[in-house]
Order: sequence, then C-alpha cells, then structure tokens
Amino acid sequence: MQLQIPPSLRHRPYRLLWFGQIVSIAGTQMQVWAIFWHIRNLTDQPIALGGVGAARILPIIVFSLIGGAVADSANRRVLMFITQTVMALSALALAFLTFSGEIVLWQIYALTAIQATAIAFDAPARQSLVPNLVPARDLSNAFSLSSIAMQTGSIIGPAMSGLVIAYWGQGYTYLLNAFSYGAVLAALLLMGRVPQQKALNGHPPVSLQAIREGIQFILTHPVILSTMLLDFFATFFSSANTLMPVFARDVLKVGEVEYGWLSAAQSIGAVTAAMILSQVSTLRRQGPLFLGSVVVFGIATVAFGLSRSLIAAILALILIGAADSVSTIIRNTIRQLQTPDYIRGRMTSVNQIFFMGGPQLGEIEAGVVAQLFGAPLAVVSGGIGCLLAVGWISHRWPLLRRFNGDEPIQAGATAD
Repeated sequence: MQLQIPPSLRHRPYRLLWFGQIVSIAGTQMQVWAIFWHIRNLTDQPIALGGVGAARILPIIVFSLIGGAVADSANRRVLMFITQTVMALSALALAFLTFSGEIVLWQIYALTAIQATAIAFDAPARQSLVPNLVPARDLSNAFSLSSIAMQTGSIIGPAMSGLVIAYWGQGYTYLLNAFSYGAVLAALLLMGRVPQQKALNGHPPVSLQAIREGIQFILTHPVILSTMLLDFFATFFSSANTLMPVFARDVLKVGEVEYGWLSAAQSIGAVTAAMILSQVSTLRRQGPLFLGSVVVFGIATVAFGLSRSLIAAILALILIGAADSVSTIIRNTIRQLQTPDYIRGRMTSVNQIFFMGGPQLGEIEAGVVAQLFGAPLAVVSGGIGCLLAVGWISHRWPLLRRFNGDEPIQAGATAD
C-alpha cells in the first residue's frame, strides 16, 4: 500500500490545529503522568491516586452539559482560546507551588479540578470544531489524524516526564506544559474565522431547554447511545493509569525513566493503529470493528495485570493502546457523522461525561480495590469487567453489531 498525504491535512485550518495539538498534548500528558508520580512521592496510599480521578470528574459532571450548549451557541474557536489560556495558567500555578517546595495534596487536587473545568468547555468546542474544518468525506480521516496527534503527544509526554523528573525536577514538567499550550493558541489565531451552524430552534443559546434537547438527541439515537455506554463501562473497569507508579515501583521494581516508558507504551500502540487507519479511505463494518477492538482492550488489560516483567507489561500496554485507538476513531466518526452540526457541541458534552467519567471514576475504583486487594487484582478484575460490558451492550443493542458506517442520519429512533 503506497503511503499518501492524509486528505484532512490538505485543509490548512485543520493542519494548523493538528500540529498545535501534538505539542500541547505532549505537554498535557507529561503533566498528567508527572502528577501521578508526584502524589506517589507525597504519600504511599494508592487511594490518594484515585483522588485525582475525583478532582477531574466532578467538574466534568457539573459543567459538561453547559459547555456543550456554549459550544453550539458561541464561537468555538474563541471558546477554545479562552479554555486553553486557563489551562496554561493552571499549569503555571502548579509549577510555582512545586518550585516553592510547599505544595500539598489538596493544592494538586484543586488545580487539577480547575483544569478539568476548562476541559468541560474545551472538549465540546474542540471536537465540534473539527467537522467545521474539513468536509464530511474527510471526517473519518481527520479523527484518525486527531488520534495520531493525541497518541504521538502521549508517547512524547510520558517519556519526557520520566526524564524531566529524573534530571531536572518535578516542577519543570508543569512549567513545560504551561508553555506547550502556546502551540494551540497560535494555531487558533492563524486559522482565522471558522463558519459554524447555530441552533435551529428559538430557545436561548444556553438554557435548560437547549441542554435537554441535547440529552434527548442521544436517547433517541441508539447507535450513539450504545457507543457512549460501552465507552463508559470499558474505561471504568479497565482504567488503572493512576496505578502505574505503584506497578512501576512496587510490582516491576523500576525507576523514573522506566516509569516514563511504561506510561508511553499505550500510546505507541495507539499511534501505530491510528497511522494504519489514516491510510484507509473508507471504514466499513464499523460496529463489529468497534466491538472487537473493545474485546481486545479488555483481554490486553488482563494480560497487563498479570505481567511481572517490564517487557511483558510494555507489550500488553501497547496492545491496550492499539485497541483503544481503533475504538476511539470509530466511535468518534459514528457520533459526528450521525449528528447535525447545530447540536454537535451538546452531543459531545454528553459524550464527555461518559468518555471522561468512565476513566476518572475508574481511577477511584482502581485505587480503592488496589488499597484493599493490591494493584494486580484491581487491573485483572477491571479487564474482566470490560469484557462483560461488551457482551451486555452487544446483546442489548444488536443494531450496533450490524452498523456499517454508511447509514443516513436519522431524525430519531428507539432502542433496537
């Protein structure tokens, strides 16, 4: 198969955003994994790592639906500029407190919650902006490229976190992240005006009625609803990223640099899978492919929990990342193509509760189980739970098993 320039990168606004995201995501992921290591150094209680999940999920639950309504009524590009600035300032505050040597757990949790609040508004705007930057025929490719950007940043960031912590110090991971947001801010300035469709009804732009309309849209579209539910349960059971420092130090007996590569392993698999999919012009049998990828995700999670060597753990994590990448690309394509532009922000905000709620609540669950029974059992039981969720969703919504990817947008439907 001859390599070609992905069609979505031929559109300048998307190309600017894509390159900016790689830099910004690298900084964000460096901070995410650095925070886990930081907390593990402040306390040896696994449940404290689960507190990061709580600090992230509460703002998402409270503000996501509002953020979706804002993304459908406000200028998405301007909204992203504001949210990216808030996240940069939060990272700067985290760096300052760390350099001062007086930082405590509650401050990490508080600044994490501020960034999560910004994400509640940023994610609906960003995901809804992508269909405004490329034509519908290139949307699947754009999400493949977005996954590559995410996973490339997620390889560079965690690997850098281990090196920066080991040779420079914890505070520099946060400082570098603050500067990385400048790449997206520059892209948003350079791309210029981006047209978008506004709400088609007479409701106020941000109102309970507008939020209710978004929720009702999800409930009447079973393909979208089923992918969201499976996303939630799979990541809830199989989310154990916060336990990585425990695995690194207490199970695998390795240090900061090896921890960085363990943290990057999932993204190595993910970016490989996304690059392969970026060369596929048309994806068909999307439903079965989506379900199969989540099955692989669960099996690989069990394998990681049983790993006792660094190489075996890395290989299992690579497979987890590859499966998750395929799942992410397909479910994002399904949702965006099946959703009219005027309501995409609200659809994305509901999805964000599932997408971020699953792993963040899963981190709390993993921390509690690890505290009681140990980290390996927390991971293995989570992988089994993921597989059970696939069986239930597939049985409850057989329409998903038959979904091909070329079905027309439906005005409304009931569960199959």
